[in-house]
Amino acid sequence: MGKRDDLIAQYADDLRNKCGMEPDMDLLTKVTIGCGPAIYDADASTVAGTQAGELETVKNNFLIKKLGLRDGPELMDAINAVIDTYGRSERNKYRAVVYYMLTRHFGKEAIYR
Repeated sequence: MGKRDDLIAQYADDLRNKCGMEPDMDLLTKVTIGCGPAIYDADASTVAGTQAGELETVKNNFLIKKLGLRDGPELMDAINAVIDTYGRSERNKYRAVVYYMLTRHFGKEAIYR
């Protein structure tokens, strides 16, 4: 297995053990690939759930640009719900896991098919 496969296995473990959900491995793999080289960078691979600027970036760059959603308060509500599910006290909230949960939340899996 390569580095990306190791990371995907780690993300799947987080979804199972920290978020309480069984991951769709095909979708998780595609979301991870969609994150590009950011998954290999220690800072870029995680989402700082307590930083408003970081959450705005997730909203603008992922939810609006990637998933094609309209801006509105429900976007930030969804981001906060995902952060709560992951665990606010969880130090490493992996970007691919957050994006995976947001994709599922909004029913946008077809973007990755």
